[in-house]
Amino acid sequence: MNTKRTYGDRCGIARALDAVGERWAILVVRELILGPKRFTDLRGGLPNVSADVLAERLRELEAVGILRRATLPPPAASAVYELTDRGRELEPVLLALGRWGSHAPSPEDAPLGPDAMMLALKTTFSPAAARGLDARYELRLDGQQFLATVADERLEIARGAAGDVVATIGSDPGTLAEVVFHGRSAADLSIDGSRSAARRFLRLFA
Repeated sequence: MNTKRTYGDRCGIARALDAVGERWAILVVRELILGPKRFTDLRGGLPNVSADVLAERLRELEAVGILRRATLPPPAASAVYELTDRGRELEPVLLALGRWGSHAPSPEDAPLGPDAMMLALKTTFSPAAARGLDARYELRLDGQQFLATVADERLEIARGAAGDVVATIGSDPGTLAEVVFHGRSAADLSIDGSRSAARRFLRLFA
């Protein structure tokens, strides 16, 4: 029997919350914005959610067409969850929500996951600071790899390794956040390739 709650309101906001308003749902979407993930990877990005609740949210989001199950091509051939086109339309909503939420108090002991950090970069990216820059960077956070592309005063980030990059920046999410947002020295990061290019990248965020 379907026990999912509904606001019973025709307003588009209420109908959106019917789809993603349950606890953990919007954070599941956050974890998939940059690319597919296995169930175990989703749990790694959401350490405070139980396996049963996560499985329930995945079923609900699949039922409303926000995500789907897929299989990665060989040799991985792993079962993963990925956003549909409709699910990917939530990205600007998440970024706007992130900007709004960044002014709220932050629990000092709360974890910051790699995907959350990558979306924080997209949230705070300054097009003016990137004027004239055309470069690709690899970011390695807690063993996960992301490709960041800056071009035409835009920032795109995708999950996965990169080939031709000007610099590779390695860290944990918390340290990278301290460097980018709170003035911690970039010497605390692992940087391969052009250090000047890496430092330019680290200054692209408000």
